[in-house]
Amino acid sequence: MSKLPAVLVIDVQQSFLHAPYWREDDVPAFRENLLKLLDAAAARGWPIVRILHEDNDAHFSAASGLVRPMAWVPEAHDVVFHKHVHNAFTDTGLQTWLRERGIDRVIVSGIRSEQCCETTARVASDLGFSVDYVTEATLTFPMIHAGSGTRYDAQDIKQRTELVLDGRFARICTVDDVLADH
Repeated sequence: MSKLPAVLVIDVQQSFLHAPYWREDDVPAFRENLLKLLDAAAARGWPIVRILHEDNDAHFSAASGLVRPMAWVPEAHDVVFHKHVHNAFTDTGLQTWLRERGIDRVIVSGIRSEQCCETTARVASDLGFSVDYVTEATLTFPMIHAGSGTRYDAQDIKQRTELVLDGRFARICTVDDVLADH
């Protein structure tokens, strides 16, 4: 097997800029961490996999013209997959692409921490991949629980995501952890 991991950049796309829940407050730290990860991956020759979400929602439809990377995302990538469900494996060919290259470890980054990033980490683990979940290179937004009305901020959601993934589906790590290990 390849000793190189692949970096999955999930749904870092312009569609989100038009979502009613979009907030800028956590974007600067997310951008800094993701760019650090991507710059190091490119320098080390790690495959960078761009994944874009496409569905029938107005801003996520192909016709919207918004299913493209955010302007600050580097052009460099090895392959692009378009997904139509929450995880990056089900309908994309990603698993085959990784297996054909002997890649058995994925590094998960992107938007939203508890949705497409978490779901991708779980499926990757179930498919036999080792998973590094780099929380600081993921982004999410506050949510309100429909039943109780409790508001959860982005950090609460990220912490919960780490809780349910750690040691079961993924290794929770920072960008520096990933770079030190590979």
